[in-house]
Amino acid sequence: MLVREGVRTLISLEDDLELVGVSADLDGLLKLVDAEVPDVVLTDIRMPPTGTDEGVRAARQLRESHPGIGVVVLSHYLEPSYALALFADGAHGRGYLLKERVSDIGQLATAIREVARGGSVVDPKVVDALMAARLAARSPVASLTPRERETLAEMAQGKNNAAIAESLVLSDRAVEKHINAVFTKLGLGAELDVHRRVKAVLVFLADQGRLGEPTP
Repeated sequence: MLVREGVRTLISLEDDLELVGVSADLDGLLKLVDAEVPDVVLTDIRMPPTGTDEGVRAARQLRESHPGIGVVVLSHYLEPSYALALFADGAHGRGYLLKERVSDIGQLATAIREVARGGSVVDPKVVDALMAARLAARSPVASLTPRERETLAEMAQGKNNAAIAESLVLSDRAVEKHINAVFTKLGLGAELDVHRRVKAVLVFLADQGRLGEPTP
């Protein structure tokens, strides 16, 4: 509650930001979004009823019901898996920040504005953790062939295999072959396909400098 009220106060100080409502749980949040249809939802990673991953679940539901609404998730946890889950359905219009950023309204407001424009923001510490994992796996994007890089770029836009095939004028089998090669070269060969796909995209976005970061 203290964090929620503090954020409410900070946002009210920004002339170009309007707070349209506050909710304390997932159900209340989704109902509020349906009623107000805001540009951006700012949510905790954990809230009632289960206190586990409601922020990520809200982002997923809103991607389906309100695809134009951005979501910024705040978290205490320097855990890349939460960010991976948040970006599982695409990085556009999504942000993941550690709660320590709340103390600086400039950083928080910048993240909100970026996500409202359809951009993406990831806390620098989370990016560092992802990059460290990439280096540990010895999986630089530079090792990909031009076609594999093109395929990964299409994946980063949230396209499925059929859409990638159409865009690159390839067969479905060729796309699958390129994606499997990407997974192998990025050291992502021993995980569920959905997790490998998300991790590959995040590594690509970080490598391209397309994941916006608030100033440390």
